[in-house]
Amino acid sequence: MNENGENMVSQKLIAVQMDPLDHIDIKGDSTFALMLEAQARGHALFVYHVDSLTLSIQEGVQGSAQRAYTHLTAMVQPVTVRRDAEKYAIFGESVVRSLGEMDVILMRQDPPFDMAYIAATHLLEQVDGIGTHKAFVVNNPRWVRESPEKLFVMNFPDLMPPTIVTRDINQIYAFREQWRDIIIKPLFYSGGKGVFRIREQDQNLNALLEMYFSQSREPLMIQRYEPAVVQGDKRIILVDGKPIGAINRVPSKTDHRSNMHVGGVAHPVTLTERDKHICQAIGSFLRDHNLIFVGIDVIGDYLTEINVTSPTGLQELERLSGINGAGLIWDCIERKLNA
Repeated sequence: MNENGENMVSQKLIAVQMDPLDHIDIKGDSTFALMLEAQARGHALFVYHVDSLTLSIQEGVQGSAQRAYTHLTAMVQPVTVRRDAEKYAIFGESVVRSLGEMDVILMRQDPPFDMAYIAATHLLEQVDGIGTHKAFVVNNPRWVRESPEKLFVMNFPDLMPPTIVTRDINQIYAFREQWRDIIIKPLFYSGGKGVFRIREQDQNLNALLEMYFSQSREPLMIQRYEPAVVQGDKRIILVDGKPIGAINRVPSKTDHRSNMHVGGVAHPVTLTERDKHICQAIGSFLRDHNLIFVGIDVIGDYLTEINVTSPTGLQELERLSGINGAGLIWDCIERKLNA
């Protein structure tokens, strides 16, 4: 900022890897909030779909030497965004462009966290730069790949409820016999998709497992059901490893899931001492690995997921608590660019 309070950060080129922009909810989409904030700071926005990523081997002069090098491109469109439900995105002409020319790449396409998603993280690791310039990818693609939310969280067992990850049906039945009321989750879906609550006498368990395992070779996550979820599933947003605020997502009376797109309602909430302890316990890892925008899920006293792929909740946080999370994220990105 200068003495007049004006933002003096130089314009940056921002490429956003996302699902089609014309299919989003501008009132709730966190990527849209990040784009609006970047634009307000004078940065130039481009969007592209992951399917247009192309990694090639080029031959040419780099520095003073003739050598082969990797080159990552995408079909990008310049875009201007605005809060106008009728026309919230104005696009320029699509063009193939080197992503190494960008200052920041936001990896924001939605899961599933499948092999296509994993391949995209490998491609983004190869993004080249010009001279000493290198595009800054948010979140760090290597650690997005290494940190799927329902497995990464298992690195913090003292923060979690009783949990198993397995394909072994006998182990799943034994877990239900022990805890009586359980939650079953596919490992790599998001937004509550495929999440079931199975009680002690529920006769659907075997059929449910047959359905899962006939469609996928992946194990499942099974957790003890936490009754505290009826008071809410807290989404805490961390920026560079530090909590900036939270929303409490309360499930409807007709669904055990608290995800907002299946009927959960967001309420303001403050962080408890346990919440702060959880954030402190995971914060240094997030910070050390450039996992800048992270959303964690906490039910009662327990951490249940760490979301690093495409976290949500920024617009709800600002509406309910007045916290401009998108602004804090861009403050962090700009600091790192200028470090």
